[in-house]
Amino acid sequence: MAPFSSTEKLFPINGSVHRTAAPSPANAPETGKKEGKFKTMAEILAKAKYAVVEREDYSDVKCEECGSGEGEGELLLCDKCDKGFHMGCVRPIVVRVPIGSWICPTCSGQPRVRSLSQKKIIDFFRIQKCKGVSYTFTASPQDSKKRRRRPGTLVCYKKKKRRLLPYVPTEDLAQRLEQMGSLATALTALKMEFSNDLTYLPGMAPRSANQAIFEDGGMQVLSKEDHETLEQCRAMLRRGECPPLLVVYDSCEGYTVEADTPIKDMTFIAEYCGDVDFIKNRERDDCDSLMTLLLTTDPSNSLVICPDRRGNVARFISGINNHTQESKKKQNLKCVRYDVNGECCVLLVATRDIAKGERLYYDYNGYEHEYPTHHFI
Repeated sequence: MAPFSSTEKLFPINGSVHRTAAPSPANAPETGKKEGKFKTMAEILAKAKYAVVEREDYSDVKCEECGSGEGEGELLLCDKCDKGFHMGCVRPIVVRVPIGSWICPTCSGQPRVRSLSQKKIIDFFRIQKCKGVSYTFTASPQDSKKRRRRPGTLVCYKKKKRRLLPYVPTEDLAQRLEQMGSLATALTALKMEFSNDLTYLPGMAPRSANQAIFEDGGMQVLSKEDHETLEQCRAMLRRGECPPLLVVYDSCEGYTVEADTPIKDMTFIAEYCGDVDFIKNRERDDCDSLMTLLLTTDPSNSLVICPDRRGNVARFISGINNHTQESKKKQNLKCVRYDVNGECCVLLVATRDIAKGERLYYDYNGYEHEYPTHHFI
């Protein structure tokens, strides 16, 4: 809400907003006078849709969503109802302080994110409707208890490889719609399209450039079992069974991602998606979420994922400052580049059990340790 003098009032006339000085008692029009060129203030107020007068003290204003009056720098005042809303609490989220007047979603008639219809969610994410398809989620080998060693016997334990686990979608449909609605809001705010795949566009890197055989030493090969887990998760995403994550706005970190339910160690979280391009074309790119996809012997052939126009929830998961021990403690995901059927892809996997409400962080460098993370949270 733009500041103005306490002697000014805000009046929308014929669909436009005008500022006009309140008449003083000395020059106020006489009552009972015939209507001339100008209408009286009382007549204007009676026909105006709304009129807001600046108060002298706003110390008692609280956010209508969270009920807190803290964070005054993030508190917006509606120019119609004069109520307060934090930029991160209002839906849709307000990314930056608006210039000029601002009307809250209720007064402007905008729908709340949590009230997005199921049809709108299905259309936004292009969800495929499938009936009679379900998966059984069983305990992983790493979760099973070790057998007790019998007295007097020598037992040799063979270390088993830790397998990827598929994420478990939220069963409550309303809660799942809220999860997808939070992602839809964040993507819309950044003017991005939703995509769960790597995209190859004319003028950028072709799909033929993304071959794992070109990798120069940092690629892992996805096992058969893990490949089945990946395909299972991809199928769930196509049906709208999203991972149990919420995209939230933080005034310091921007858009971030929180676990909406407890998540087990080694659970597949998301696949990093976006447009694929050569690193040489992105040397001066200002996107803060470029992700290495392929490192080749010839740097000019190395590839990056660019989630500036298309992407998914991975775009909003935060990187850690890996230069301080305190920041490293936040890390609960790892970023791994895999060879999947001869092509490279980047997966985010949980490195420990994650509690509900915990924010997700991973080491942005992954393998090459090139990204400067000194200024990361």
